[in-house]
Amino acid sequence: MINNDNFQDEIGDNHIATSATNPLRKDAFDITDETKIELIKKDVENILKTLGMDLTDDSLKGTPNRVAKMFVKEIFGGLNPNKKPSSSTFANNYKYGEMLVEKNITVYSTCEHHLLPIVGRAHVAYISNGTVVGLSKMNRIVDYFAKRPQVQERLTMQIVQELQKVLNTEDVACVIDAKHLCVNSRGIRDIESSTVTSEFGGKFKDENTKREFLDYIKLDTQF
Repeated sequence: MINNDNFQDEIGDNHIATSATNPLRKDAFDITDETKIELIKKDVENILKTLGMDLTDDSLKGTPNRVAKMFVKEIFGGLNPNKKPSSSTFANNYKYGEMLVEKNITVYSTCEHHLLPIVGRAHVAYISNGTVVGLSKMNRIVDYFAKRPQVQERLTMQIVQELQKVLNTEDVACVIDAKHLCVNSRGIRDIESSTVTSEFGGKFKDENTKREFLDYIKLDTQF
């Protein structure tokens, strides 16, 4: 017989994803954000009390509400489809035909196995087939999908799939290099290691195009 607790621990420790989309229930948005905050607030209070914390202390008494608001409004705000950034596209009137690379996009996400931070950089590129998207929209797409309980592989795929949809082209690529505090601060506690994931679509599957993209990432563009 499989020990379910050990099995779930193994999934988390081995960074296993069970779905290419975030596993949301159908009733995920049947209640308001304000109701979610009140419910989560009570759960956080219970966790802290169970740990033996004194919630009458000035430093702690506001913590349940702060955590609840942070969960709903900030670090998990990307679960709400209403917060998806609009991504207006424009005609590529200047006929730019090479790849466009937006590198060093800050990634703040949360590991869905231990609810600990994932912090790193995303590098995104596309080759226009007639339309372009505003540069800041690429950053906003990364941020939107990062603001969820995530695994890095899924996040990488979601960024590429969304830009493919927005730009109506398969020619999109993404590389993410990030540190996972579930590895750095617990378990093996390896503070030096980071995780690199990639997703290459369309022309980026060609070795020469892929190499060009990876070479751009290595350019020193610190000003």
